Amino acid sequence: MYTDLSDNASSLLDPLLPWLLSIKKALDSSISSLELNKILLDCIGTFKHNPQYKNDPRFLKIWLLYLEGSDDFENVFKEMEENNICRGNSLLYELYAGFLEAKENWKEAYMVYQTGILRKAEPLERLERAKVLFLDRLSYRINASSLQKTDYNESMEMEKSCVNPWSASTTKELLERINPQMMKYAGYHPSKKAYSGDVALSSLQNSSRNKIVKIGGKKYEIKGCPVKGGFAQVYKAYVNSNPDEVVALKIQRPPFPWEFHMYRQLDQRIPDNQSSSFGYAHRLHLFSDYSILVCDYLSHGTLQDVINSYAVTGKPMEEVLCIYYTIEMLHMLETLHGVGIIHGDFKPDNLLIRYSRSNLTEDGFKERSGPWRDQGLCLVDWGRGIDLHLFPDDIEFEGDCRTSGFRCVEMQERKPWTFQVDTYGLCVVIHMMLHHSYMEIVKKGTSDGGYMYLPKAPFKRYWSDLWKDLFTKLLNNNSGNDCELLRNLRKSFEDNLHSDDKLLRKLKELLAKQRLLLCSA
Repeated sequence: MYTDLSDNASSLLDPLLPWLLSIKKALDSSISSLELNKILLDCIGTFKHNPQYKNDPRFLKIWLLYLEGSDDFENVFKEMEENNICRGNSLLYELYAGFLEAKENWKEAYMVYQTGILRKAEPLERLERAKVLFLDRLSYRINASSLQKTDYNESMEMEKSCVNPWSASTTKELLERINPQMMKYAGYHPSKKAYSGDVALSSLQNSSRNKIVKIGGKKYEIKGCPVKGGFAQVYKAYVNSNPDEVVALKIQRPPFPWEFHMYRQLDQRIPDNQSSSFGYAHRLHLFSDYSILVCDYLSHGTLQDVINSYAVTGKPMEEVLCIYYTIEMLHMLETLHGVGIIHGDFKPDNLLIRYSRSNLTEDGFKERSGPWRDQGLCLVDWGRGIDLHLFPDDIEFEGDCRTSGFRCVEMQERKPWTFQVDTYGLCVVIHMMLHHSYMEIVKKGTSDGGYMYLPKAPFKRYWSDLWKDLFTKLLNNNSGNDCELLRNLRKSFEDNLHSDDKLLRKLKELLAKQRLLLCSA
């Protein structure tokens, strides 16, 4: 901050320099915090409307210095936002989030990181790394305290009809209850010891390519940069350095065995001819400090990648492709909900793309046979999965998924929910395919004096009427079981696709083109 402070010529070109000198002298002296704050506030008042300093890191640090001595830090940050002070600088979000964390405002700190990342503040990689480290610290806090005491009245009481399925106390009680069952799962390898491999798992970062992680008598050679989640990182890896045997390693801290339970329940309940739509976990290595989940690896990207490929060109996704993926997702949720499973985190980056090993034909589409059996989507990331078989039949859930843009109507209005968490996510994904934007909903009055929810964005006149029917029914469904509704909607979209041979031919062409473009990228 304090370079060339004595250069008068520089001071003429840069009026902030004399102020920096005054602040430096104040910091070096025994001046009171009240007097320092007055200097800082005068400096801020002088330059906050000057566009020359909107993106000047020195001016940002003056704000942050003032913030540190302020009791009303929320309003100070709000004022920085209103004046667009360094909104594109990751330092703003990193330091302010750190300040909030020091005051134990964990939720607000997380939202500051999220805001900076959504704005793509530079350097973005540094900000993302800071967020991961923050979540790592938070996870230790949760693991050390939340699992040992009742927090915010979220204790698990099965006799109640409404419960938060994601609270620490619920997860703890469920894991204790199913532990004897988990001990019998194939591929379950628990240990009371900490992970002690040659390569420290905490050291795995973007530069981890070709590092060897040894687990359970196998060597996993890291071959891809991590996909970062809230508490986990997922790596592409070769088993025993064999490029023909590729897996995904999900490394999580603190250890989290729940997802493995969900995968084994999928194995038991999902028919074999549909299992490829829900992923497969080979094994779980559970240590006192980490869990390592070994899963199938799919290399063709996600539905989010497909949506982005259209968004960057400014062109809409072809309606026939939207219909196809909608059929896939409706079929997924129909199957899941029919066997008592809720995914809980249904969004496009959890939907991996599957491609057929052979060329698609016009036969077998409706029956999902032949090449169409391997073509489609695969739903992964079961950390928020809900096993309804562990709850009473009349269960309703409370609690918020806290995933921006995917909070169902019931969560937004603090009402009980069950399957709506998934069907709302489905609606958001479809909205993203059609509009390239997250869904906003509006509450509209009906002729009978009631109301209904609909997307705020209008339906285009050349679209099929099926879209309005789908959103209307799924956003306003309050029934306990939605399988029949999902099935009827799926059939209506399938009938539409089969009504014209040209549509199926076009779909084949679009999927081939998509594979060529995305896989080569």
